Amino acid sequence: MDKENVIAIIRNEDVGLKNKPFNPTDTRYAARAILKNVKGEIAIFNKSLKNEYKLPGGGIETEEDKIEALKRELLEETGCTIKDINYLGITIEEKSSTNFKQISYIYECQVLENTKKLHLTKKETDEGARLIWTSVEDAYQLVKNCFNNLKGSKYDSLYKSLFMVKRDEKILEYYLKK
Repeated sequence: MDKENVIAIIRNEDVGLKNKPFNPTDTRYAARAILKNVKGEIAIFNKSLKNEYKLPGGGIETEEDKIEALKRELLEETGCTIKDINYLGITIEEKSSTNFKQISYIYECQVLENTKKLHLTKKETDEGARLIWTSVEDAYQLVKNCFNNLKGSKYDSLYKSLFMVKRDEKILEYYLKK
C-alpha cells in the first residue's frame, strides 16, 4: 500500500472489547463515500432492524477498481450516479476476534443524477434498509448515537456492526474537522 492518508484504524479496544493478538487471515477492500446532493445533504444508509446508520458503500469485486466499485455501490444503495469524486483517505479495521482486516477507500462526491430507485439485496431489505438525506452534522450524530443500541442480525454479527459504525463515525468526524 502506498503512503496513504489514514483516517482511522479501528481495533477491538475502539469498540469496547478486549484486544486480542491480530494475525489477519483475510483482507477485504471496500469503497465508500460521503455523497452530497444539491442541498448539501449527505446520504446515510439506515438498517432499522439493526438500529444501524452507516455511509453508503461496500466491497470491491475482484474485477473492479476502486472507483468502479464506488459507483456501483452508490448506485445500488442510493440510486445515484456520481460526479466530482475526491479521495479522502483510508480506514483500516483490524478485527482481531475474527482475524479479519478491512481497508476502506473513502471518497467525497456529488450526486450527478438521482434515479430514486435503490437496488437493495435481500439481506438489506430483510434488515429494514432505507436511505436518509441529512446534514453532515446530523449524520454524524445518527451514526455516533446508534453505537450503544446496535443489534446483530441473521446476516451480520453485532461485532461486525460495531466496527462498521465506529469506522463511519471516525470518517464523519474527520470530514467535519476538514
